Amino acid sequence: MALFFMAIGAQLVRLALAGLTDSSISLSETVAQSYARPDIVDRNGRLLATDVVAYSLFADPARVLDRDEVIEKLAVVFPDLDRNALRRDLSDRDRRFVWVRRGLPPRTAQAVHDLGLPGLDFRRELRRAYPGGNLAGHVLGYVNIDNKGVSGIERYVDDIVGVEAVQSATRAERPPVRLSLDIGVQHAVEAELADAVKRYEAQGAAGIVLDVDTGEIVASASLPEVDPARPNMDSARADKISGSTFELGSVFKTLTVAMAIDQALATPETIVDVRKELKSGGFTIKDLHPLRRPLTVAEIFLHSSNVGAAMLALQAGPDRFQAFLRHMQLTDAIKTEAGNVSPPQLPPRWGETETITASYGHGIALAPLQFAAAASAVVNGGRKVTPTYIKRPFDSGVADIPLMSAATSQKMRDLMRRNVAEPAGTGKRADVPGYQVGGKTGTAEMPGVGGYREKAVISSFLAAFPMDKPRYLVFVMLFEPTANKETGGEVLASRNAAPTTARVISRIGPLLGILPTQAALSGNSGLAFDAASPAKYEAR
Repeated sequence: MALFFMAIGAQLVRLALAGLTDSSISLSETVAQSYARPDIVDRNGRLLATDVVAYSLFADPARVLDRDEVIEKLAVVFPDLDRNALRRDLSDRDRRFVWVRRGLPPRTAQAVHDLGLPGLDFRRELRRAYPGGNLAGHVLGYVNIDNKGVSGIERYVDDIVGVEAVQSATRAERPPVRLSLDIGVQHAVEAELADAVKRYEAQGAAGIVLDVDTGEIVASASLPEVDPARPNMDSARADKISGSTFELGSVFKTLTVAMAIDQALATPETIVDVRKELKSGGFTIKDLHPLRRPLTVAEIFLHSSNVGAAMLALQAGPDRFQAFLRHMQLTDAIKTEAGNVSPPQLPPRWGETETITASYGHGIALAPLQFAAAASAVVNGGRKVTPTYIKRPFDSGVADIPLMSAATSQKMRDLMRRNVAEPAGTGKRADVPGYQVGGKTGTAEMPGVGGYREKAVISSFLAAFPMDKPRYLVFVMLFEPTANKETGGEVLASRNAAPTTARVISRIGPLLGILPTQAALSGNSGLAFDAASPAKYEAR
């Protein structure tokens, strides 16, 4: 017996000194690492994204008794199962771990469990869940199979906030990431845009609500929508707010007129002779509904005169006009927490023709978010706005960088309000009693093969409210709307984008804590905005 135990001891010592052999290494295989992520909530703490526990199915090829049986029975539960790939993986008996399907819902996991197949087992992992479904899908982005952020705010969480590498279903202990979005406002904007797509038979729509003081993005919607839990890379579902650029049309005249006023080239009362069409580079520039008389700068804005806007830009000259756009942060790429914004598409050279076309929003393509940020400075007193998807603390200071004078901003606010309040304004259908809406229409022909497509347009409306002291900017865009009975057989923004904006503002105003003035509700909308009214007691 003593000799027997001595032999066993000697063998153990020999094996210990020899270490692990190559054959023993194949008995263990590293399990994929996952990541625990903090929750994402809206500005009011309502949940937008969170981690949940899900079951992931794996196989141990060495324990599988009948490969064909396993494959056939699993194919009943998973009709899209790649049988050849699974058969190849299960044939390798040296492997001890093979993923079959990850992130299973409880009902599917139970169905696999009931099969009673040897060699199959489950591992509990964290999976990202979005309680709002498709709500704000473009902004949130998505994660990969290992719960790692790939795009949008989810990518921002990985890069800036931080995630925790885990080997099991262990939730992160980090505080939630609070966005500037408001779920209620986001839902209202998406619902109204979806209604507009049906109402005007459009191919898509987009809308943004921006706090003109802080730069906080309260809502950002793009249709067709995406599901962050099931990302779709179809180009038709690309984010139209920050992931694409467009020639925006006459809404750009807001900046052209602001430039002329701010650089003392004109005042709202300056008269410009717009009776003759302009010719440049073989092109003829004319007004859609010419009045055949000289117009004041204010009338150029109210009647959306292409000739008038072009003459104001020509008065400034190509270099000066381009310098103004650069000063307004429109010539360089910007980025937000959700990722890079599509860079501006600028003319390769700035001559007379490019200056003319850019004055009314053609020949220059911008991401709507970048344009909205510049337009915020037009109504907020002339201060630069940096758009953000992250909720700013109440005590955080916003850089006071002037882009234009406060006097210019005041004059532009007056013009924008007149464009909605006066019968002659192109934006009259955007008026909402009690909210003092101001804005500008834009109908831009979309480029196609061989030139612009006359009937394919982007109809947009740029609005701000309340115009005595604007708090929010709303930018609505409809892509390729159809002329129908409701629009009087036209595709103009005054007929579709403007009323859509009115419906959006009437719906989100109370959600933002802005109440309509009693004077307007009683029918006396011509009275000045009451600074002491409840509309001033609004939630940030």
